[in-house]
Amino acid sequence: MNETDNSLHAYLDQFLTALAHEDGYARNTVAAYRNDLNQLIEFLARREPPVASWADVTASDLGSFVDSLRSLKIAKRSGEEKPVAPSTIARKVAALKSFFNYLALKNIVTLDPSVGLEAPRVAKRTPKTMSSEEVERLLAAPGPSPSPKTLRDRALLELLYSTGVRVSELVSFKMEDVNLADKTMRVKSEDNGRERSVPMSEKAVESLQIYIERGRPHFVKSAGNQAALFLNQRGQQLTRQGMWLIIKEYAARAGLNYEVTPHMLRHSFAAHMLQNHKATLSEVQRYLGHANISTTQIYVQPPSALPEPEV
Repeated sequence: MNETDNSLHAYLDQFLTALAHEDGYARNTVAAYRNDLNQLIEFLARREPPVASWADVTASDLGSFVDSLRSLKIAKRSGEEKPVAPSTIARKVAALKSFFNYLALKNIVTLDPSVGLEAPRVAKRTPKTMSSEEVERLLAAPGPSPSPKTLRDRALLELLYSTGVRVSELVSFKMEDVNLADKTMRVKSEDNGRERSVPMSEKAVESLQIYIERGRPHFVKSAGNQAALFLNQRGQQLTRQGMWLIIKEYAARAGLNYEVTPHMLRHSFAAHMLQNHKATLSEVQRYLGHANISTTQIYVQPPSALPEPEV
């Protein structure tokens, strides 16, 4: 790596650190920004002459970079080549705009060359959600069996839907995160480490209490796993893969002839909360742990959906 590369990467590292620690961006978002801006650095290094510092970057440089993305072909597993998706280009443009705004605020560049740079228009995709009737069928699928597995599965399905937590957050729950008296769960984001408290529905509280008292003791195999809330048959913390298999099992029992994912329940929670007009956008943002309210806005739909989960 030459001196120019060192200079470019040094400011990039500062920017990414600020995103993670000051702005609370999710780890995956920071990683995507790093990849996008490293791609820009590689492009600038191929310019004639190579760009020596961020202050030397022009609007023409950035325009040429975006044009290069539009002409780039990506090889698929089938051997075919396809162009870079407009949504991917739009994300890269957003990353470099955010970066140059940071450089301008820090007086590292005098003028922001990204001003006026346009990204491709991307139609916002509405997240796939389930109807309330479909959710009810899924939640009822474990049935009335008192077996430890059924008690566990009923509790985690109720909890997943009534709180809207990510599957990674759900399987990471510890016993100390449960507050049955207040009907809340303490959630620690896997992405940025921030904590939030989310309410549980009455059904989730009831199912969780029964699981903790009658089901969970059957899974505990040793003193080493007393902390994890949801355990598998080996007495170990339930994994994300295990959670996917559980949902797949009960979706089939419920007669849902499409792939139901844990994130679909999260989407459904958010959509149902908003569509029934009992939760504000900012409340749902807090429940979901979104850093930016614009992320939550994708769930805003005409009020034609079925009722939300109880909270």
